[in-house]
Amino acid sequence: MTLDAAVEVQLGSLHLDVELAVGTGEIVALFGPNGAGKSTVLRCLAGLLPIDRGRITIDDLVVDDPTEGVLLLPEQRPIGVVFQEYLLFANLTALENVAFGLRARGTAKREARQHAGEWLERVGLSDHAGHKPSALSGGQAQRVALARALATDPRLLLLDEPLAALDAGSRGEMRRELRRHLAGFDGMRVLVTHDPIDAYALADRMIVLESGTVVQSGTLADVTAHPRSPYVADLVGINLLAGRLAGHVLTTLTGAAIVTASVQPDGDAFAAIRPQAISLHLEHPEGSPRNTWECTVSDVDRLADRVRVTLIGPVPLVAEITPAALAALELRPGDPVWAAVKASEVTSYPT
Repeated sequence: MTLDAAVEVQLGSLHLDVELAVGTGEIVALFGPNGAGKSTVLRCLAGLLPIDRGRITIDDLVVDDPTEGVLLLPEQRPIGVVFQEYLLFANLTALENVAFGLRARGTAKREARQHAGEWLERVGLSDHAGHKPSALSGGQAQRVALARALATDPRLLLLDEPLAALDAGSRGEMRRELRRHLAGFDGMRVLVTHDPIDAYALADRMIVLESGTVVQSGTLADVTAHPRSPYVADLVGINLLAGRLAGHVLTTLTGAAIVTASVQPDGDAFAAIRPQAISLHLEHPEGSPRNTWECTVSDVDRLADRVRVTLIGPVPLVAEITPAALAALELRPGDPVWAAVKASEVTSYPT
């Protein structure tokens, strides 16, 4: 049983066109920068925003299909939602908040309250059942919101930045707690986040969105090892260059040549270079590097025991060197410098 969704919608300047499938027991993270369309996808899945074109099916139930005139309301869909700000009702107790979804679906008051109490016990908050949201910590509010979403026995659980409202000190603990609770849910789970730590800790697979479209998908290891967009490359700290590969030479769009030891088919390709693999020299380097480019220092940024040097030139790069190397080179913005990379340090793969 799966979630199958083809979602196309125009929302202001954002044209969203996304396809995704999630299997039973799977946690998929929608990942990307602000404004990429992640939360809009969740709103469409939840029934808060109708799609313009496409089709959304949860198991065998069609919940949105404009062509067939099908549009189920949120309460008619087998879903649970944990919103970024949790959206607990301020005038209701924790118990009443958890029971709300059940009551909205027609469950009798007594039965709903009993079931809500069981869920509060599962998330370790039975002694807070009579407390209102103002008396709860951020972590406690998050657990109440999760219990409310799961109490209706949904097939699809949607989580929109569920840890964003927490302070940095409590996020690690709550991330572990959330993972534990999600492990006991056998339905399909879609998590929206822009935090790679959340994606790594919680998701089985990630889908990267940029400007309303999917640019990459796979496990976190796959995505970070072979980034396919500047956003992902910058996130994992890798220089990503696009061009045309012929043999062992990739020619960039600006005509610069990058020699790689990778064996790949000729055609459009990416070249990935780790910042630590780049050496900097005041003169043209001697020795074995197959790639040498004369560049200009654009910026120098100290990060703990490392220094990141941004370079402009035929191949724009970010190099990472030690403070001792920076002192020896005496580099400042505007200075000329040679960058060198061994062919064995360049990874190429098809676009």
